[in-house]
Amino acid sequence: MKSLKLIQSDSYLQPFAEAIEGRYNYALQREKELTNGVKLSDWANGHMYYGLHKVGKKWIIREWAPNATAIYLVGDCNGWQKDEAYRLQPVENGVWEATFAEKMLKHEQLYKLLVEWQGGCGERIPSYARRVVQDPVTKLFAAQVWAPAEQAKGDKAIRRKAKRRKAGEPLFIYECHIGMSSEEEKVNSYDEFRRDVLPRIAKLGYNCLQIMAIQEHPYYGSFGYHVSNFFAVSSRCGTPEELKRLIADAHAYGMDVIMDIVHSHAVKNELEGLGNFDGTPYQYFHDGARREHPAWDSLCFDYGKTEVLHFLLSNCKFWMEEYDFDGFRFDGVTSMIYKSHGLGEDFVDYSCYYNLNQDGDAICYLTLANKLIHEVKKNAISIAEDMSGMPGLACPIQDGGMGFDYRLAMGIPDFWIKYIKEVRDEDWKAGHIFYEMTNRRQDEKTISYAESHDQALVGDKTIIFRLCDADMYWHFEKGHSTYMVDRGIALHKMIRLITASTINGGYLNFMGNEFGLPEWIDFPRQGNGWSHKYARRQWSLVDNENYFFSCLNLFDEKMVHLLREHLAPVKDKKYGVHLPWDEKLWDNEGDQVMAFQRGDLVFVFNWNGMKSFEGYGFPVTAGKYKVVLNTDAKEFAGFGLSDDTVEHFTMPDEGYLGKEKGWLRLYLPARSAVVLQKID
Repeated sequence: MKSLKLIQSDSYLQPFAEAIEGRYNYALQREKELTNGVKLSDWANGHMYYGLHKVGKKWIIREWAPNATAIYLVGDCNGWQKDEAYRLQPVENGVWEATFAEKMLKHEQLYKLLVEWQGGCGERIPSYARRVVQDPVTKLFAAQVWAPAEQAKGDKAIRRKAKRRKAGEPLFIYECHIGMSSEEEKVNSYDEFRRDVLPRIAKLGYNCLQIMAIQEHPYYGSFGYHVSNFFAVSSRCGTPEELKRLIADAHAYGMDVIMDIVHSHAVKNELEGLGNFDGTPYQYFHDGARREHPAWDSLCFDYGKTEVLHFLLSNCKFWMEEYDFDGFRFDGVTSMIYKSHGLGEDFVDYSCYYNLNQDGDAICYLTLANKLIHEVKKNAISIAEDMSGMPGLACPIQDGGMGFDYRLAMGIPDFWIKYIKEVRDEDWKAGHIFYEMTNRRQDEKTISYAESHDQALVGDKTIIFRLCDADMYWHFEKGHSTYMVDRGIALHKMIRLITASTINGGYLNFMGNEFGLPEWIDFPRQGNGWSHKYARRQWSLVDNENYFFSCLNLFDEKMVHLLREHLAPVKDKKYGVHLPWDEKLWDNEGDQVMAFQRGDLVFVFNWNGMKSFEGYGFPVTAGKYKVVLNTDAKEFAGFGLSDDTVEHFTMPDEGYLGKEKGWLRLYLPARSAVVLQKID
């Protein structure tokens, strides 16, 4: 048997060929066992079978609860009392079912399941419930009958045929949290976000919207990561129809829409979630020591169970078909694929990925999930959040990989935190920065980002806040800046530019970071008096032309549009379709200056905080160049020390460079970056 392409492409993986081939074959075998020959996406239809459904003039409800001895539907329909008319009957293989006349349930009525088992009973929210709401007084959650006559449609005001991203084109992802997207101290709605925030994102040029905290979660402050109801849209922000309108309008703006999906763990709650659903702790989760996540206070799925695979794979298909999501960013992949959850692991060499610490069933699930996602939508997007660097995570399944389209470049934001905190400005190494931005496997696409949403949480700092500190509060008005603010603004633009311009797959920005929102994120909790003051976004700051926030926002807009226009994908036999490679042109650690080229763009960075350089030369392809972006431009809160209308001609040096190259000589202000385009 010929070895898989993943192994062929990396000689360091040869010693682990057996393990890699074993995972690949196990996924194929497991799929065959599950589907019995039908397509995986045709098998994963649990959402169409389980849960409450209106079928003609009747209601049908089904639930999987193998340990149950009796199940009743209780709710507004029967005074929350056990009623034989609402009793489910056992079918087979732990499945329970009941059929009710149309008049026995009405739209918006609340209900739960009363599950009985040997020695106990408890009220439970159905595992496939599509609508779950919280009582504003008791704070308890319940399922809600949801069968509105209204159909979700997009806003006709923006309904147009927008150009959608083609396969291979770079992703520019705007990561958002709907609830905290309002300037008001409240939980924002899907409709308000659609009307007020979505146009801002479209203007900035982002072509992909990543939405956090969609799946219902009992505790708002969990940022959406302690999920209780996997098929239910978070009702804090509105109805399913309102979310569908949001997605439809994002599509009309030309954006893909992906969801931050949580299949790595589940909330421990029993009244709201899946914990102890049928009286057993192991129905959906591991039993014993592996049941609880030691760091997240949550429950860990048992991916070896057929019913769990059916539940999670159906969940993927549900969100794509019911809401028209274009894919997912999978949370907590590291936690899933290692039995240790990656805790305490250093992953210093390849042996760390093949030492029996891996959960083969979790790896199999993710492989099958990626196959299913791309069966449902050919151009779907799947992104893995993995900090371990497991090889092949974002390689095609047929090559021996796990099938993700992208992996998050999680080392980049960690690098920036460490660099800003621990390295003096005069010691910043231009070449080292470039290396950290481009240090990745060429056969796997990544999503680069300068800072994550976690860095905005209370107790930490965003990049702009870390650079400017308290001066942001008093000196961010134009004409009143300090050295700290000038330095922070300059570095903020340079950091974002070099992070975005070196991508090999995509770039991600978290809501508000593009314009340097000064506040951290602190969700309502007992410790802050349940305040929403820091769980919001202050859009009025960026809309006020008197503040530097508007300048940073404009820079982000110009940067994204420029990179989208010029980073056109290319194709070769070895790597297929990919973005143009970065070609380093110059690196002088003493001057802190470096330059590189991508396609027809040349990027030049002067990280030196003390020195500007007159007539600084470096070799490029001979010709004429024009400036297309300058971080030091006055419109971006720079000093405007260069005349960017001047065209630049290379100077020949055939004896040293030959005929094809020439010296490009520029004025490089301190702490600035310039992008030039070859025009002749």
